[in-house]
Amino acid sequence: MKIIQRIGYYLGGFSIGLVVLAFFLSGKKTSCSYGPDARVLKNINLKTLNYNQNVLKLLENKSIDTASIKFILRKGDVNFSQSNPRVKPCGIYIVEGKYNDNELALQIENCDDVATLLDVKIID
Repeated sequence: MKIIQRIGYYLGGFSIGLVVLAFFLSGKKTSCSYGPDARVLKNINLKTLNYNQNVLKLLENKSIDTASIKFILRKGDVNFSQSNPRVKPCGIYIVEGKYNDNELALQIENCDDVATLLDVKIID
């Protein structure tokens, strides 16, 4: 068997495999959260989110809204240099992101069953 035939068979099988894989994974909620940011944000988003009293006051004053908080918890970046994930019993994470020209930093306490939003800072 010549090298050209081998490459042809390989590419044919590879393309059939890609089509079958795309067929099985289409429409399903599959995600590849391998990075540390994605894993932490996915872990926080799976839990019930509680709000601290300070955050509730900001929500009542309409300084921020829950849509901006949810957006940053989905698309934000975890600042591990300012976070303290090894605190017992719940780790504390700083999640930063931009929403409608506002740069926000969320301080979140991530426990086993619930995540609590401790503080929201608007960065200028």
